[in-house]
Amino acid sequence: MEITLSPKLTELTTLDWLVLFVTSGDNPTLSAEIPDEVADVVKRVATAGDLPKKSGETKQLLGLSESLPKRILLVGLGASDDVKSCEQERYRLFSIAARALCDQPKRQVAWVLPEVIGDQLDDSAQLELAAMALEAGVQSQAVYQQEPKKHPYQKVTLIGNSSDDENMIASGRAMGRAINLARDLINRTADEVTPVAFADRASAVANTVGVKCEIFDVAQLEAERMNSMLGVAKGSDEPPRMVKLEYQGNGDAPFIGLVGKGVTYDSGGLSIKPTDSMKTMKSDMSGAATVLAVMQAVAELKLPVNLRCYMGLAENMISGKSYRVGDVLTARNGTTIEVLNTDAEGRLVLADVLCYAVDEGTSKLIDFATLTGSCVVALGEDYTGVFTNNQEWCDQLMKSAEATGEKAWQMPMCDSFNDQLKSDIADCKNVGSRWGGAITAAKFLEKFVSDTPWIHCDIAGPAFRTDSKPEREGGASGVMIRSVVNLLKTGVS
Repeated sequence: MEITLSPKLTELTTLDWLVLFVTSGDNPTLSAEIPDEVADVVKRVATAGDLPKKSGETKQLLGLSESLPKRILLVGLGASDDVKSCEQERYRLFSIAARALCDQPKRQVAWVLPEVIGDQLDDSAQLELAAMALEAGVQSQAVYQQEPKKHPYQKVTLIGNSSDDENMIASGRAMGRAINLARDLINRTADEVTPVAFADRASAVANTVGVKCEIFDVAQLEAERMNSMLGVAKGSDEPPRMVKLEYQGNGDAPFIGLVGKGVTYDSGGLSIKPTDSMKTMKSDMSGAATVLAVMQAVAELKLPVNLRCYMGLAENMISGKSYRVGDVLTARNGTTIEVLNTDAEGRLVLADVLCYAVDEGTSKLIDFATLTGSCVVALGEDYTGVFTNNQEWCDQLMKSAEATGEKAWQMPMCDSFNDQLKSDIADCKNVGSRWGGAITAAKFLEKFVSDTPWIHCDIAGPAFRTDSKPEREGGASGVMIRSVVNLLKTGVS
């Protein structure tokens, strides 16, 4: 796909589609770049009362005269006195526009970008968002269908203003590719994305973007005392792996660490899940896919940051070798863990990987995991649950999430929840009671980060969706990638 920027719309008749963003009402606000003959068509539609009335609504105009584009897509901005120029809303609208034409003939397309109102966004940032939405918007979760229902654009001309068009388009496309990387990994089946296959994909990404990659096999994991993670993996014929990627873009500055849960399939183990709960368990490696995608974006954008990404990859399966309820595992830092639920396996994988990241001297940590159903019960499917041992560090991530429009909500981390994790025979249990399960899971992880500033992101709700909306398809979402890259781009204090 070719994406270019032009200050004016010159060619009309060669366009398969012209995309316009319009306000509602009988006197819509139109960009000055729209030619008079196109504006006349829009005004006639407005007079008839047929413009999109709400923000995000669309209307297709077909059968136009030969002097006009073959087709026009109108995307609603809402009422003229209620138009929002924030990043969240513009990215949503651009995603709707990109997805609206996924199944349409679209060899030559032009978008007339809407006017930026206020100081929440500038023309360059809007251009970046448009390129990101175009790159990410047409990828489908239907990766195994013989006849794809969605087709990439061949050429898109964005009509607008920016003093840094090439860099902003390149930046937006890099972010779109990162989101697509995570979504593609998560949407593929677990028999394809095994721990070894995921590690190989990570190695290929590292080679492409030029970052260091180290893959730990079973013997190396044993040597590193990763017994908690190895315990989870015992029941599977697929061997576990840990992947470490390293990018050094800021000299001798301290490294920030990202840790991802990569359970490539979770049957629940001997605490087996019901069938309906297993349907989407190929997505239980969303945390690992998230950190891999962030690393790809950071390296492609050449951000001035030092970053290490760690992915703990394992399957949680059933066999005669599976770890059992009642077993005691010893984590890398020596903590003994009484296993009272083998379906609380993600925290056991993360425990060792977090310890490893801390032992390497990582200055700050964020982990990502589809960790608990309790978090979804508490916050719903749209929100990431955020937990921390360092409020200043957490505030930086929350500010970045707010800027990008990704929904995150900080949860309490009261020490009283530690009482639920007390064991009569070991240092702790791997589960608490049914109450506050997302919090007890976070308190469990806290035992493995020492005093390193740390944030835990429970993405169980938004990581994989079974419903679709105009701005996004069902399946993997790529949640929190934009927020974390924005955090690293704007600077970590």
